Amino acid sequence: MAAITPTATTPWSTDRLGRRLPQLLFGLWLYGASSGLMVRAGLGVNPWTVFHQGMQRHFGLSMGTWTTLTGAAVLLLWIPLRQRPGIGTVGNVLILGVAMDLTLGVVAAPGSWAGRIALLLLGVLLNGLATGLYIGARLGPGPRDGLMTGLHRRTGRSLRLMRVSVELTVLAVGILLGGTVGVGTVVYALAIGPLAQFFLRWCTVPSGPSARRPLEKEARKG
Repeated sequence: MAAITPTATTPWSTDRLGRRLPQLLFGLWLYGASSGLMVRAGLGVNPWTVFHQGMQRHFGLSMGTWTTLTGAAVLLLWIPLRQRPGIGTVGNVLILGVAMDLTLGVVAAPGSWAGRIALLLLGVLLNGLATGLYIGARLGPGPRDGLMTGLHRRTGRSLRLMRVSVELTVLAVGILLGGTVGVGTVVYALAIGPLAQFFLRWCTVPSGPSARRPLEKEARKG
């Protein structure tokens, strides 16, 4: 997703946990809420949400419930890939769907095109910030991110190839199930990488007093 790699700290480390844990929780909540905003805009969503929409259309349950169930199912795929979950991984499964459903319950779809476009852009921007917050907390990747990095390690293929392959597969299945694809899907695909890169520069928690300078140097390279 982004070129910056947060400083090396295990997902269960207690280093600076007083900052990292609240940042993680807020980032995950914001990610789910921003995903709900993009759904309400009705102009297209990211590939995984397209899949969740399709599952909801065919099998019922809420969008957030499918987000949670999919996250848990993807987490099971970590076992053969020998991936180790962290606090953030578990939090991702538990929080995103709840935040999305609550947002969908209180935010109505705009009645005008201008309102829908504004809501889409706000959702994408907040999603980029949320990505920087939860990854920058260095408490473990989300199930979907970990699936891609695990496939990268096990197959030796590039991380970019694994990400594109997984997301295109998920998107195709979502489309077949009736998920919403539109200009928002394209906007998200083009914007989320640069946005996450930008916010990671400011949100990554350094692992020690001497860590900030190398991190900032690496951020400037990105």
